Amino acid sequence: MNEEIEKKIFELADDLYKEFHSGLCPNTNNIVGVRVPILRDYAKELSKGNFRNYLDNAKDDYYEETMLQGMIIGLSKMELEERLNYIKKFVPKIDNWAVCDVFCAGLKFVNRNKEIVWEFLKSYKNSIKEFELRFFIVMLLDFYITDEYINEVINILDNIKHEGYYVKMAIAWTISVAYIKYPKITMKYLINNTLDNFTYNKALQKIIESYRVRNEDKEIIRSMKRK
Repeated sequence: MNEEIEKKIFELADDLYKEFHSGLCPNTNNIVGVRVPILRDYAKELSKGNFRNYLDNAKDDYYEETMLQGMIIGLSKMELEERLNYIKKFVPKIDNWAVCDVFCAGLKFVNRNKEIVWEFLKSYKNSIKEFELRFFIVMLLDFYITDEYINEVINILDNIKHEGYYVKMAIAWTISVAYIKYPKITMKYLINNTLDNFTYNKALQKIIESYRVRNEDKEIIRSMKRK
């Protein structure tokens, strides 16, 4: 099955996209060049077949193979416990921001199981591994910027201390989304936080770049930049 899937991936490849996407994923040298919507369509097809056999024996020679596994975990019909087990096995394979973020966005089952998944996710919050921690943060971003969780999310973000670039960028991104959805709560946090200067200023930058923030509010945010 792996040979068949690998052959299909190469058939779907686009050389121009490979060149473009490789530039966005530095240090990822095994990109074939399949666009995400096309790969997702293929994942949907595979998820209707014997996906367990594939997931249990899948190879990671190419970026798209890893991406495909993550998509199938999100798309396939299975019980909650089985899905969480597959997630646990998959997370250590994440080695770049794109696989991480596409994987997280596809885990729509979380919306029906927030409390259980919240407890599951908290096992990652003290990880020293950059992309395990990014996985945790992006899951908070995608599913837990809500009335029930916003205060705890902000508290967790403030307590994450990691030097990884992709961790810092994920925190900044999450804070910017929190500001858009909960401006008063997030502004209070921005006035009093323990973020390092890089992450703090990146969060402000992302808020300013958002088209959902009023210009007068952007001016206030701009004035808060640390020198």
